[in-house]
Amino acid sequence: MIIGVPKEIKTREYRIGMTPAGVRQLTQRGHTVLVESHAGEGSGLHDDKFVAAGAQIVASAADVWNRADMVMKVKEPLPAEYEFFRPGLVIYTYLHLAAEPVLTRKLMEKGVRGVAYETIQLADGSLPLLRPMSEVAGRMAVQAGATSLEKWRGGKGVLLGGVPGTRRGRVVILGGGVVGRNAARIAIGMGAQVTVLDVHAKTMDYLEDIFGGSIETLYSNPANIEEAVTRADLVIGAVLVTGAKAPTLVDRALVGKMEKGSVIVDVAIDQGGCIETVRPTSHDNPTYEVDGVIHYCVPNMPGAVAHTSTFALTNTTMKYALAIADKGVAAAAKADPALALGINTYDGGCTYEAVAEAHGLAYTPLQNYLG
Repeated sequence: MIIGVPKEIKTREYRIGMTPAGVRQLTQRGHTVLVESHAGEGSGLHDDKFVAAGAQIVASAADVWNRADMVMKVKEPLPAEYEFFRPGLVIYTYLHLAAEPVLTRKLMEKGVRGVAYETIQLADGSLPLLRPMSEVAGRMAVQAGATSLEKWRGGKGVLLGGVPGTRRGRVVILGGGVVGRNAARIAIGMGAQVTVLDVHAKTMDYLEDIFGGSIETLYSNPANIEEAVTRADLVIGAVLVTGAKAPTLVDRALVGKMEKGSVIVDVAIDQGGCIETVRPTSHDNPTYEVDGVIHYCVPNMPGAVAHTSTFALTNTTMKYALAIADKGVAAAAKADPALALGINTYDGGCTYEAVAEAHGLAYTPLQNYLG
């Protein structure tokens, strides 16, 4: 199989979809890997390292897309890349289609086989390819929030850890999964007063076991959310419903009750966000203000720490890339139910139910295509 790795074109996206180690794994199995020139430089991976691992360096994105059987990326394709879509092409990347109606329809219209990192799901319900970037984003969310709280950036001028004789910053985290847990770890480490809201008793038990008295957990219901968010200096949205649009937990009216200069960081923005007032931003212009509250909503937060993120991500994605390359996507999906759940579009159909529901599309089980 020919696997293509184009340069990411999302604003300030420095990650790359494959490391030289991944190239070596594929080429040793007889596959061809095409890497767009300079695609890895943002992650500290220069062309010579890919060549040494067996890759072919090509001059343009068009060369990669047009020659590849499978394109391996980090972020969802952008409109400038839609022209490269064609029947039978496999795109293996983060797709987040529940928040991308136009992209979803383009993939279906062109018969692309879209394999989404974020919906590959093991039998225990875990999401192995989402986990590493959730860990990074959770930790970065507190950094971004702490910076946004600085007065000159529009924040209320609160230091999360405080100093003796002053109050500590209040951090409220909506969701206690991988993002929430990692956000809590950093917030506690910075000395903040941390509250995590979740609907699962086991999750709250686990958080209290590992963080002890350093954390407060609350059941996530409207009353508790309102009380916690109203008092917060920093609110972090960390809610995930696999493959589906994130539920709205904080409405516009509640944002209006927050103190001026408070900060919202919605890590769920990839899936539409869990706060009504959020919209995607970029690393170039990461924040905006609504009712005096600073919003930070960058969908590709981990792209800012590209070296760490690239290696963390590809440690998990290569297993499934090898299976698709060796067997083809259909046979690989038949052999591995976790991978099958990652296939969101296939030969014109929407094969992930939550995505179909989000956009009012007909849902076609993948089994109908695989036989």
